[in-house]
Amino acid sequence: MHGGQLLLEEPIRLTSVLTTSKPTFLPSLTKVVGTLGPKSRSVDVLEACLKAGLSVARFDFSWLDEDYHQETLENLKEACKNVNKLCAVMLDTQGPELQVHNKTGRPIELKVDDHVTITPDISIEPSSEVLPVYYTGLSEAVKKGDTIFLGQYLFTGSETTSVWLEVVETTGSDVICLVKNSATLAGFIFTMHISQVHINLPTLTEVDKQVISTWGSRNNVDIVSLSYTRHVEDVRELREFLNSQNLHETQIFAKIENVEGLRHFDEILQEVDGIILSRGNLGIDLPPEKVFLFQKSAVYKCNMAGKPAIVTRVVDSMTDNLRPTRAEATDVANAVLDGTDGILLGAETLRGLYPVETIKTVGRICAEAESVYNQALHYKRAVKHVIEPMSREEPVAASAVHAASKVKAAIIVVFTSSGRAARWIARYRPTVPVVAVVIPRQGTGLSGTSQARQCLLLRGIYPILDCPNVSITSDGSIEEADLTFALDHSKAVGLVKPHDRVVVFQKIGDSAVVKIVNVED
Repeated sequence: MHGGQLLLEEPIRLTSVLTTSKPTFLPSLTKVVGTLGPKSRSVDVLEACLKAGLSVARFDFSWLDEDYHQETLENLKEACKNVNKLCAVMLDTQGPELQVHNKTGRPIELKVDDHVTITPDISIEPSSEVLPVYYTGLSEAVKKGDTIFLGQYLFTGSETTSVWLEVVETTGSDVICLVKNSATLAGFIFTMHISQVHINLPTLTEVDKQVISTWGSRNNVDIVSLSYTRHVEDVRELREFLNSQNLHETQIFAKIENVEGLRHFDEILQEVDGIILSRGNLGIDLPPEKVFLFQKSAVYKCNMAGKPAIVTRVVDSMTDNLRPTRAEATDVANAVLDGTDGILLGAETLRGLYPVETIKTVGRICAEAESVYNQALHYKRAVKHVIEPMSREEPVAASAVHAASKVKAAIIVVFTSSGRAARWIARYRPTVPVVAVVIPRQGTGLSGTSQARQCLLLRGIYPILDCPNVSITSDGSIEEADLTFALDHSKAVGLVKPHDRVVVFQKIGDSAVVKIVNVED
């Protein structure tokens, strides 16, 4: 198991603990993904979220319809224009999620030691005696003693809205269960998760395909987050489907949320653009004491492969409270020290009372952890761990990051059209922001917009788009004017000031170069 390490300065002076956190243009190098919904869809709230540090907007299609999400997205586009910030769009598939639909919305009370029957007959109204689920193969999948988890915990983060059931017996297609804790199931949809049991449904459902082919295509989404990824074939199937819908540039992030995905993690990682560690469901599928081990080893593998890792379910209590618990604050910091690229917020931004405050708080904790992240140790490991086959430019990217720390550069500037150069730099976890100037490739039909937004999932990368009149010379190098554009922009937003040093990384023809420049007055 490898995780990030804390850089312990001897001693950590108490004064540094007591100084107040300084607000900066980039709240943190670690990115914040926010799920948009009822409490985070108006233009003014979205503007505040973007200013607070929101980099990626997640649209969860396991509930609400396409029209609702479209309206939210139009508001997001307006907010981005108003505050002049980019925001990536992530479509989250529903996947083989088992759901109980409580159409009346009346609360269902379950008492400890009572029995309840789970049935595939969805014409029955849910009650404390019978719960109809949208899946006919449940009685064949489970056995006596299996654990079933049901409720809204995954939406609300509150245990009192969820129930643990133990399978007692199966009769025909029904499953009789013993209620293990008293709970009130409230709301219209309850998610069901059966610990370590294979659900014989496709990972990419017909509903998901429909959403991708309409909403996804129409909006040219930047990322599809594939829920319940279990095998590398799941990823290949989605890639094929995206290509058939002309979504060739869309990235795939695999959500690892059960033991099956865990078993095939290495092959899945080879094939995807990024990983989301979905700790909500994983915490049900795995014993609680194992979740941290998975997080550390999975994030380490992502870091070494140079692919972004996103961690979920960190500040559940902020759904209803203005401050996180001490444990949650420590959890966010530890995710950063483990090497995560981003933190994904679910209920906290979707229907929480304090979406903007949550983004700000998470950003502040991340920034504090970044200041003591042991980058030197990470750098050593990353240099040793050669990605097969390594491109010729990658060692030069490593030397750019090394140079930045040697000369105490304020930022690194990287020129890229595909985003690949930015990913190489991000892999070495520089301690300073990386300004990625994304250049549209002439004649390829790539506008660069999607490539720029996709950089928003990489730790430390700050993309800017459309260098005006970008001019790539015959040998593939960047004109002086374009470097001036990048530096002027960085000056304007407060990332650099006169006399700062800047490290520049760029490809020229078949090779790559690093240069160090001084910022002029």
